[in-house]
Amino acid sequence: MTPDDNAALIRRGYEAFNTGDLATLTELFREDSFAHQSGSSSLSGDYRGRDEVFGFFGLLAERSGGTFRAELERLFASDRRVVTIHHATASREGATLETHTALVFELADGKVAGFDAIQEDQLAWDAFFG
Repeated sequence: MTPDDNAALIRRGYEAFNTGDLATLTELFREDSFAHQSGSSSLSGDYRGRDEVFGFFGLLAERSGGTFRAELERLFASDRRVVTIHHATASREGATLETHTALVFELADGKVAGFDAIQEDQLAWDAFFG
């Protein structure tokens, strides 16, 4: 796929993520996709397969009381990868999260094969998600 195609796919994914559109996310993610969340929080680690990756998304919502949002700010696309920077926000029980996150997406066969999440403020992320 072209860089423009890959950029459009990831933009569509952000919109689906922020609106809870699992049907669209299912179209966009390979069944054997992966995610890696860095850090030492309860959410840190590797997620293998679309079900585990979507489980990770569910944990973001659950542990933020449904307030977690990822507002896309920058996107760089090639024929194999897309790098995004988004503004991540959430709140719960008087605690707030406000940081930037870089996602490095790998793409294959017109779908998301996986991504690594890199936090601008890993300590704040870890403190929020515990």
